[in-house]
Amino acid sequence: MKKFTNKPENKGKLMKYGLWKYTRHPNYFGEATMWWGIFLIALSSPNGWVAIISPMIITLLLLFVSGVPLLEKKYKDHPEFKAYANRTSKFIPMPQRKHN
Repeated sequence: MKKFTNKPENKGKLMKYGLWKYTRHPNYFGEATMWWGIFLIALSSPNGWVAIISPMIITLLLLFVSGVPLLEKKYKDHPEFKAYANRTSKFIPMPQRKHN
């Protein structure tokens, strides 16, 4: 991302390459994945199942409160965003859909 944003010719453009080809929010997906991984590790301890609260809360916050909704709102009027959003998964990395 830093390499992309540091180039003057990319000013005002959307990042649609690398991980951003498969998900519009790879950083938030990575954050949620990390918390789910910590939960899986916690399961090895007594009462570790209680740790499910953390990844659930983080995932819900990222999806519905802070992360994804704020960026989606920020870019909704960007000229490239609608086409990008139609073919790219919002959160979970997936192959791009065919653009009609």
